Amino acid sequence: MVGDDFAKLFRTFEHTAFRLEVRDRYDASYENESLRKFLAGEPDDLPWIQDWLTMISAATQRGLRFSRVRVVSLPLTDYSRFGVWCSQFTNGAGEDIRYLPRPEATAAGLPNHDYWLFDSCILVRMHFDDGDGFLGAEIIEEPAVIVEHNYWRDAAWHHARRREDFATEQRIERY
Repeated sequence: MVGDDFAKLFRTFEHTAFRLEVRDRYDASYENESLRKFLAGEPDDLPWIQDWLTMISAATQRGLRFSRVRVVSLPLTDYSRFGVWCSQFTNGAGEDIRYLPRPEATAAGLPNHDYWLFDSCILVRMHFDDGDGFLGAEIIEEPAVIVEHNYWRDAAWHHARRREDFATEQRIERY
């Protein structure tokens, strides 16, 4: 599942959308110029994320909840530092992004794959190639697997640090 079928899930969920991210990098060419500017300390209006911010803001104003836990390796890669910096804008739009160092995620028994969980009952497992490129997603319908992913969501959330606290710990500035 890619494209419109996947995008439809973000328009049709009724209560919550949760994402667990476990990769240290995602190959998203639309981010490359913003990442370059971030590393160079140059200002950027982040054109690639504006539609996402608009969608999150509208959804959260209707009472929907977006949350995410990012599992990160320490020290942070340049890409992960960029992600922490960008998350100030997504959090500002209404998404609650939190961070969990990889050793703590491993100790908590979290999986080593990315997924979205919509309304605690629609599980979408994400697939990536060895070069960190997104290959697509699949809906998983087995009830026991969905329950397991709900448990992992709750465990990840319990152990994760709020974005602001994590950014302060990692000395990632706002601007």
